[in-house]
Amino acid sequence: MKASKILHNDKTRIKLDFAYDKTAIEKIKQIPGATWSKTMQAWHIPYNKEAFNQLKELFTSIDIVQETTNTPIETNSTKNVFIEVVGRVIEIKMPKKEYDIEFLRKFTYTYWNKHKLVWQIPNYKNNLEQLEHYFGDRIAEVSFKKSSSINEQKHIHKNPVKIDRKSLSVQTKLEIEALRNWMQHKRYSESTVNTYLECLSNFLAFCSHKTSIEINNDDFVNYIQDYVIPSKLSYSYQNQTINALKLFYSEIIKNGFEIGSIERPRRQHNLPNVLSKEEVKIIIESIKNNKHKCMLSLIYACGLRRSELLNLKPDHIDGKRKLLIIRQGKGKKDRIIPLSDKTLNMLRDYYKAEKPKQWLFEGTSEEGQYSATSLQEVLKKAVINAHINKPVTLHWLRHSYATHLLESGTDLRFIQELLGHSSSKTTEIYTHVSNKYLQQIKSPFDDL
Repeated sequence: MKASKILHNDKTRIKLDFAYDKTAIEKIKQIPGATWSKTMQAWHIPYNKEAFNQLKELFTSIDIVQETTNTPIETNSTKNVFIEVVGRVIEIKMPKKEYDIEFLRKFTYTYWNKHKLVWQIPNYKNNLEQLEHYFGDRIAEVSFKKSSSINEQKHIHKNPVKIDRKSLSVQTKLEIEALRNWMQHKRYSESTVNTYLECLSNFLAFCSHKTSIEINNDDFVNYIQDYVIPSKLSYSYQNQTINALKLFYSEIIKNGFEIGSIERPRRQHNLPNVLSKEEVKIIIESIKNNKHKCMLSLIYACGLRRSELLNLKPDHIDGKRKLLIIRQGKGKKDRIIPLSDKTLNMLRDYYKAEKPKQWLFEGTSEEGQYSATSLQEVLKKAVINAHINKPVTLHWLRHSYATHLLESGTDLRFIQELLGHSSSKTTEIYTHVSNKYLQQIKSPFDDL
């Protein structure tokens, strides 16, 4: 462990540098005033005799580094800092000095542009004045340039960085496989395992010039700016990447940068897409194949997820009690859904015609499960044949089921149970798209 005197936020502190160690961190937390600095990526303690003596008691081996400060000391006032204001972005080109980098990191949304080899911060408030005050005589030039594009203003590259998974080292591949084994042992669903490993592999390939333990928060920020945003990947993808990294570093690497300090993207609040009853009817009636018609009809009739439909077995239908039993749905939860006489008769006719063995809906291979991709293609063709100009997905049928139940007067609590939602807040979103409630609102324009 190395201890050095620094000036942090106008206070003299003792900065502690050491390889990530949970035991060491717990010891440091015993020192009154011990604080983790996100800016410096290091722990620091008060600069006083009591704190230093306690540090020496907790750690027998400490290297005292020559005193440093976070303020620049230039003996010859070399003019080697170039500042350029480009639209809403300020670019700083300067020699690499740790104290200067620490200063720049205090700004919100500081970003290292590895393609232009400059630091970038937003051009707002008094950021430029702070830079001029800090660098002072070391500034060689301050120039202003009109931004040529919106992308340049947001310091986002037009083309995303290309990621080559072949660049992953053998060790990294073994670590990724170790996460797969851990998740399977914990009984994560296959789709979750594949999604997490996909996100993790992309990120580690982006950072292939480093080992897993050398990766830090700056690498993640660069990954978002250079790949995720330019590739127009979703909020969910970014969030899933954070979740995957959290598991990877906490359970497999058990060392490295602290995932908890990574900021998640702002949550999106999208309304569910809903079809009218007439549109659902046209789509289903446009299908000629009996099996295909039965599959889509059952998704809408029971509000099923795609995986729940494909995982159905013949014995999941209780004809006498008129119930459909969902085994191990999302979140490993079982639930039951009532079957109407119309739906039950449809399933009986299908069973007599197809005589399924292992799965209720089997694919082309003998006793093989029906493909999720093939099911989506069935819906896609049906939507085209029905002349509906909307990007309909299988989940739209589930959303439509819930919304139409609400419009017919079904209590939200029952809808929550039928859909298998853990929280009532998830189900309440359908009140925002229910036509029944929207049509009751009278616009003041009508009174004019």
